[in-house]
Amino acid sequence: MSSAASLSLLMRVRRLLDRTVVYLPLVLMGLMAMTTYWLVHVTPAAENLTEEPLRRHEPDYFMREFSVKVFGEDGRLKSEILGTEGRHFPDTDTLEIDQPRIRISGAEGRVTTAVAVRGLINADGSEVQLFDKAVVVREAATNAQGMETPRNEMQSDFLHLFADKEQVRTHLPVVILRGAGDQFTSQDGVSYDNLDQVMQLSGRVRGTMQPPKDKK
Repeated sequence: MSSAASLSLLMRVRRLLDRTVVYLPLVLMGLMAMTTYWLVHVTPAAENLTEEPLRRHEPDYFMREFSVKVFGEDGRLKSEILGTEGRHFPDTDTLEIDQPRIRISGAEGRVTTAVAVRGLINADGSEVQLFDKAVVVREAATNAQGMETPRNEMQSDFLHLFADKEQVRTHLPVVILRGAGDQFTSQDGVSYDNLDQVMQLSGRVRGTMQPPKDKK
């Protein structure tokens, strides 16, 4: 290559380098702008970062060998709940109890008791779910008109007790004992409403009723 051609090539390379140096800051600024734009779109918004995390179903406190009493507005004891251990879950505001023992006094003073292996109670104690070997007993009583109501007992692996409505429900097999010798069984559950004095048995139902004894 002649010296003139070499000199011409060097001049072109030098001009190219000069232009590159001039435009390099602009290129870098463009790359920074594109990077900033991408980060804005992939980074979560600030309000999303400050949202309260989802609550897990974990207890926030425990109780052992405890007793919880619920009183009415008139100061009358409505119910008492005892258990060997209790766990409160803030996400559902429920109390899970081991070996629950419950005593409820109705409006007419009739007493209902309940026991089970495990229980789940809502915040105000108006609903109680009993699991495994659950037994609910309504003691015999005599109302103001002198009418006698016999003792009733329900046995099942699940009983849902509504204290304020005086109702008991289950979708599992249940055994019902009434009075001195009446017995009913249902394979698909029962719905009992004490206020309306209505009991609905579902599925295959069997019953044994003893004749009433003559009063002397």
